Amino acid sequence: MFKGSIVALITPFKNNMMDEERYRSLIHYHISNGTKAVVPAGTTGESPTLNHDEHKKVIEIAVKECKDKIPVIAGTGSNSTAEAIELSKHAEKAGADGLLVVTPYYNKPVQEGLFQHYKLINDNVGIPIIIYNIPPRSVVDMSVDTMARLFELKNIVGVKDATADLNRVNQQLEKMGSEFIQLSGEDGTALEFNMRGGVGCISVTANIAAKLCADFQDACLNKNYKLAKEINDKLMPLHKALFLESNPSPVKYAASLLKLSPEDVRLPLVKVTENTKKEVEKALKFADLL
Repeated sequence: MFKGSIVALITPFKNNMMDEERYRSLIHYHISNGTKAVVPAGTTGESPTLNHDEHKKVIEIAVKECKDKIPVIAGTGSNSTAEAIELSKHAEKAGADGLLVVTPYYNKPVQEGLFQHYKLINDNVGIPIIIYNIPPRSVVDMSVDTMARLFELKNIVGVKDATADLNRVNQQLEKMGSEFIQLSGEDGTALEFNMRGGVGCISVTANIAAKLCADFQDACLNKNYKLAKEINDKLMPLHKALFLESNPSPVKYAASLLKLSPEDVRLPLVKVTENTKKEVEKALKFADLL
């Protein structure tokens, strides 16, 4: 169910309020351009500054708009296990097809703490869970052995890997086998990630290059790495430009240029600098998107 180009959806704001109409149109932009699934309420969706009502709302809207079209993988992670369970149960009740649960940040649990955190979420829901392992943001790094223990549970199905260590793909494949879904969390290394055994990417770039990202992932799934490399080369400047400043400020600026969404972000994030604007514009032109 979860493979190919999956978008980590931005949350459009207007006057610091969620722009529901724009959000719905974004989702249909993805449906019509080959995106295989959407992730509402993730980091790119500014989940840290969404209140609980907003967090639940973006998931509910995504489920409604995507129904019978493409899957919804709801972002429901928290550094509080109780809060993660509450958000996960709501997403399941709303009709989400799966959950993306980030490793707890700031409180730095040990491996056993990570296991117990995910086990309790697993025990409280009945839909697939994807572990989001992103040490640069959460500080903790889930080991392959802990991931293997979790894969034995009924709902843990895979990982969004943003460790920046491509050897992890091989290690996880060897330990858990090909049934364990490996999704890249980094656009820039997604080609090699897929060549090593990954089956897709939860992408930031897909927000503004949906069809190119979909075509790239489809080429990878079909083992057409020549075409995949051609598309990847076209997108590489964009992958880099979108991370010159904290995500999602650059991608929201890019979205504003393409009339997809305003560039507004919520504090403590701010709009990008003029230098970054120039790099984003240049990359969009290089990819023939602007």
